[in-house]
Amino acid sequence: MALHTVNPGGKDGQYSDEYTQEVSLKGLPKFKMGEKSNDSATIRDLILDELLLDGNAKQNLSTFCQTDVDQDLHIIMDKCINKNMIDKDEYPQTAEIEERCVHILADLWNSPQAATTLGCSTTGSSEAAMLGGLALKWKWREKMKKAGKPTDKPNIVTGPVQVCWEKFARYFDVEIRQIPMEHGRLLMTPEEVLKRVDENTIGVVPTLGVTFTLQYENVQEIHDCLDKLQKDTGLDIPIHVDGASGGFLAPFIQKDLVWDFRLPRVKSINTSGHKFGLSPIGVGWVIWREKSDLPEDLIFNVNYLGGNMPTFALNFSKPGGQIIAQYHNFLTHGKEGYTKIQQACSDHGQYIAQEIKKMGLFNILYDGKGGVPGACWVIKDGVDPGFTLFDLTDRLRVRGWQVASYTLPSNCEDMVVQRVLIRHGFSRDMADLLLDDLKRAIDYFQKHPVSVPLSKEEGSSFHH
Repeated sequence: MALHTVNPGGKDGQYSDEYTQEVSLKGLPKFKMGEKSNDSATIRDLILDELLLDGNAKQNLSTFCQTDVDQDLHIIMDKCINKNMIDKDEYPQTAEIEERCVHILADLWNSPQAATTLGCSTTGSSEAAMLGGLALKWKWREKMKKAGKPTDKPNIVTGPVQVCWEKFARYFDVEIRQIPMEHGRLLMTPEEVLKRVDENTIGVVPTLGVTFTLQYENVQEIHDCLDKLQKDTGLDIPIHVDGASGGFLAPFIQKDLVWDFRLPRVKSINTSGHKFGLSPIGVGWVIWREKSDLPEDLIFNVNYLGGNMPTFALNFSKPGGQIIAQYHNFLTHGKEGYTKIQQACSDHGQYIAQEIKKMGLFNILYDGKGGVPGACWVIKDGVDPGFTLFDLTDRLRVRGWQVASYTLPSNCEDMVVQRVLIRHGFSRDMADLLLDDLKRAIDYFQKHPVSVPLSKEEGSSFHH
């Protein structure tokens, strides 16, 4: 439906509607800018018409990103749309609020110097991870130079990680020693870490919420094995925790889990504010255990628009609205609200896993307990249901559901996994609707067998 009618009297008294305008009749320019101007409201409506073909974000159970944003955050984002976060001299209160968020997170993650440690906002957890990795590299290089040793072959040890760590390794000339999945072992373990670390290891990166399975890697076990390694060999290897998802989950719904700055070897943590931090897309955070863990050489003092400002980021200009929205969430929800929201999401994930297990066709790989809210499953060995999980993903799109299906990475590429992520804005009714549609899809394939199953390339749906 049109939101706007252009000049109902028309030129020379003739009727004119936005869908009778030249740009509507001939189509929007797609490869070069048009010569003539167009009415703003007409262009707005034509673009919004195109966007109707996007999926319904509320039904997107593939993405980790927050898709349910309340009206107060819309107001905040609108008021801050013209604020450039880097210009701290012109927008000092926005900078002050960013600083408050850093210290709130440092306290949440049990930094011994929560009120004075360093951290910053980023455009997402990937940039935050890279900043954490750079600090590890600089600290390692400083240590090696003092010992009179070469600094040309740094390496970093990770589990089966999201691509941002592969990017970090390539962009910043660090060898990535990625622990591959194996049948029967899908996560990083102390034994596998010890096989790969040496004096050139800048750090070990356990993930609190592995992209592929939603499970947490055991940070405390990794920490303790590195303690023993130092005792036995003298090698002192730090940890950076990739808490892109878990950083906003574990403090609220896994309170007994020790994973953060309570472990002295954990020097930095990144997280994503626009995932389980409940903020609009475009904000991440990285926090260092204490000030000395961020090398001063990485901090730039920039004279910009009349002010001298310290900055550490890969991006220069960045919007301020998401940071204000993050602070709004901290104040509005508090620990009580975050706990209720994250627990509700976790409960829905566990419920979905239980109901899918009852169907008899699937083995549950992750049941929603102890990790990221959600569930993932595989087709049982020896069962041929007449369809692949890629077919099932494709069929669920008929009802608007976006459910991820994908093969696991190296050494487990023969395993095809289907996964749902549950975020704020999801209810038990929605869970039941999803399960009913899943059963209908299975019934459809039983009545209409797939003659040529979808391949990984045709049917894959995977998002971080």
